[in-house]
Formats: sequence, structure tokens, C-alpha cells
Amino acid sequence: MRLMKRLEVNKAPGLSYTERFLANEDLVPVPEEKRKWGTWNFIFLWIANSFDVNTWMITSSMIQLGLSWWQAWISVWIGYGVVGPFVMLNARPGAIFHITFPVVARTSFGLFGSLWCTFNRGVMACIWFGVQTSIGGSCIKVMLRTIWPSVNNIPNHLPASSGTTTRDLLCFFLFWFISLPVVWFPIHQVRHLFTLKAIVAPTAGIVFFIWCIIKAKGVGPILSQPARVHGSELGWGMLESIRSCISSMATLIINAPDFASRATTPSAALWPQFFAVPITFSLVSLAGIIVSSSSMAIYGEAIWSPIDLLGKFLDGEPSRATRFGVWFIATSFTIAQLSTNISANSISAGCDLTALFPRYINIRRGSYIAAIVGVCILPWNLIKDSNRFTSYLSAYSVFLSSIAGVMLTEYYFIRKGHYRLKDLYTSRRDGWYWYTWGVNLRAYAAYIAGILINVVGFAGATGRKVPIAATRIYGISFFSGLLVSSLVYYLFNLVWPAPGPGRNATFREWDISECDEIGWVHSNGSSRSGGIEQEVELKEETPDRR
Repeated sequence: MRLMKRLEVNKAPGLSYTERFLANEDLVPVPEEKRKWGTWNFIFLWIANSFDVNTWMITSSMIQLGLSWWQAWISVWIGYGVVGPFVMLNARPGAIFHITFPVVARTSFGLFGSLWCTFNRGVMACIWFGVQTSIGGSCIKVMLRTIWPSVNNIPNHLPASSGTTTRDLLCFFLFWFISLPVVWFPIHQVRHLFTLKAIVAPTAGIVFFIWCIIKAKGVGPILSQPARVHGSELGWGMLESIRSCISSMATLIINAPDFASRATTPSAALWPQFFAVPITFSLVSLAGIIVSSSSMAIYGEAIWSPIDLLGKFLDGEPSRATRFGVWFIATSFTIAQLSTNISANSISAGCDLTALFPRYINIRRGSYIAAIVGVCILPWNLIKDSNRFTSYLSAYSVFLSSIAGVMLTEYYFIRKGHYRLKDLYTSRRDGWYWYTWGVNLRAYAAYIAGILINVVGFAGATGRKVPIAATRIYGISFFSGLLVSSLVYYLFNLVWPAPGPGRNATFREWDISECDEIGWVHSNGSSRSGGIEQEVELKEETPDRR
């Protein structure tokens, strides 16, 4: 018991037993001294996130579906063009009220109902931490080969059943150990890593781009390759490609409040992300297309992985200049993977585990737990069968899209920007977010509806025979899941209103509990049948939160 007491991170006096599971320093609104993320920090964040191996390869599956390079690139623009607004919309509650995703989720799913959503995203973040670490290990391997070519010939002492080799496992743990010191830094300080990557990674990308074109004496044959599908098949192929872009960003859409909570002003977290996401990801994917096309001219086959292509450059007897160039680019990709792993996975998992066990876990501890879990899942076995792993990720985005649909509808159409922050940290039965024993049944009905519409299509994606209509719906699963969950949640709230502002309330982003504190008067209806029936009658001027 004494040990458990020492492990507690939540030592605030006067909290009830239940309230200790609702709040700690990393769950309460971010204090002003930790709001350090300005406009350029958010731009650098997305420049950093776009320059990674997965983005470089995003168009490979599209061209394999039969699209031409420009059709694939248009799909990328549309896909990430959709992601940008969703990131901005979901980031807004975090930017206005300075709270992270697990706390925002309480407003729609309930104080305890939100734990399932948090657990979902936390599990995914831990899995992706391991996968991205495995990819980072590949970058380390190429980087080490430029210095010590004999690294490529390290004898293997592991059985085939392990799914990896001694060399690859060594590189995996080197990248993993490099990640650990970075995980230590809090969110408001780690922004400097993204600034570094936003300078180094694009420089390396441009060098790689030009180098491949010079080496191939042109841009290669892929850019002159016509589409192999036409008509409706082309249209559905492009929709599938658009969905793959959105699915790969589903976690980042959901965790947008985590970073927005550290914004210096709400505007710093909104429009910069709206534009930065489609521009950065589309430009990086174009570089990936042209470099891979050049590789076909050089080696007779399209090599979509930039790490595999750099490894090819080191085969034989490369010159010192070649080895230095590959070292610089591989080092840049290592930094790129590191920052992506921190932003998309480590911080997300830290925030989620904090919400699941706030009495004992803060963001830092949660991030280290994610790092340990990322090793325990043996991620190299997950990515051995890339098709199965891709199908799993696509299915998982359905769960996240249903969560996003409920959260967006809750904030913009049900609550209309009205929050009671105090109620997010107390288990009082008359609180806005208590609902039914801490669970909002309306939200879960909508969440399940958003999943069910895609279940049959997912079965088809795993190889089972299903109606073509189900396959088509699953091809746009992010949109179908989001729209169905959003519509069902809105209708449930019309029939069975949740506590909060009435239907006639105007959209206004403010904390009602602040009004209660300073004595503003409001007419409060039953906490189970509509909440505030009239807008607040002010005794003094309302401060503008925007």
C-alpha cells in the first residue's frame, strides 16, 4: 500500500475516491504558461508528419489499383483535403478550452463512457508506436551501412519463427532507445523536435528527389503510364484511394485536441492545420511517385519504399560521395520517423493512458508504457503481411470515424460550443456529463450504428462474398461511419434531449461553470430533460473566449 501511495501522481487534497479517477495535472485545462504552440509550430508539425516513409509510399497501392500517377495524386489531394477540415473542426474544443481528447470525449460519451473511446485510441497508438519503431529501425540499418558496410552481413542467430533477424532486431532496439529520451519531454517543449524535422527532412527529400532524377536521366516511365481502369471502376478506385488517405489519418483527426490544447490562441491551431495538411502530404506523395518512377528507369522495377531504394544505392561498391548522400538522407528519415512516432503515437498513448488511470499515470508515464507495449507486440510480425495489416487499419478507421461523428455533432449542433468544465471532473449526478451512470447511451447507439453500416463490407474486404453495395459502402467507410453516427446521435438528442443548452440556444463557445462562479444567473431545467432552457441572463459583460 505504501508503494502504491508513492506511485500516485494525483496528490491534490480534498478529492473523493471517484474524482481521483477523473483528474490529474495532465487532464485539467492546460495552464497559460504551457500554451506555447503558435501558428508556425502547427505548420512545422504537419511538415514533420508528412515526411515519413508511409506518406512517401501512399500512392503505391493506388497505382497498383490501376490509376495513373496523376489520378493517384488527385486522390491524395482530395483525401488529405478532407482531412484538413476535420482536423481543424475536432481541434477547436481543445484550442478553446485547452483540454485534451480524453476530456473532450467525456462531453459526448460521458465521464466513464468515454473510457472505451480512449482505450480504443490508446491501443491503436501503442500498436503504431511499435510499427513506426520497426520502420525507424530500417532507417537506422541503412544509416549504419553507410558507415560500416559490414553491418549488412551480421550473422543471424534467431530462428525463422521469430519473424526477424539479429541485424534487424539490433537496429529496431537502437531506434527504440533513441526514442526514449525524447519521450521524456512534455508536449509544450517537444515542439522543437518538429521544427528541426521541418528543416532537415524537406532538405533531404529535395536532395533525394533531384539525385534520383539525375541518376535515372529523367523522371522514369511511371509518369507516362496510362490508367489501366476506366469508367465506374476508375471512379470507385479513386474513392478507395481517397479513403486510404483518410484512414491513415483517422487517429490524428481524433487526437487533434491534444496538441490544440497547447495553442497560444485558438486561431493558431485552426487555419494553419486546415491548409498545412493537404499541401504537405500531397507534395511529399508527389516526390514519392517521381522517385519511384526514377527507380524503375535505374533498376528495372518500381521501388516504392525510399529506405529500400537507399539500400540499393549501397549495393556493390558505392563511392564515398554516394555513402555520404545516403547517410544524410537516411538520417533525415530516421529523424522523420522519430518525430512522427512521438506526435502520432507516443503523445496520443500518453494522453489516453492518463485518462484511463489518472491516479497513477501521467502523459510521460503513459508514453513510456506505450514504448514498452510497442516492443511486446513484436511489430515486425504485424507488417510481414502488409495486406492483412492494411485491412486491419482500414477496419479500425471505421471505429474512429464513428467516434468523430458523435464528437463533432455534440460540440457544434448539440452543445453549440457551451461547456461546463467543472462537470468534466466531478461525479455529481446533476452534472451535464453524468448522463446515465456516467455513460451517454445516445452516443453509444450512434457509435454502434456507424460501425454496423460497414460491417458487411469489412467482411468482404477479408475475402468473404458479400453484396456489391456493401463493398461500395465500405469503400467510403470513413464518410458512411461518420455521417450515420452523426445523424443518429442528432436524432436521439431531438427525441431524448441531453442536459445542457436548449434547442434555441445560439452557438457560442464559453464555459458555463465560469458564469456560475461569478454569480451570473441562468434558468436551469431538469438535469435529465433539457438542462438550460434559456440563454444566460448576464449581470455583466461576457468575456470573449475567441
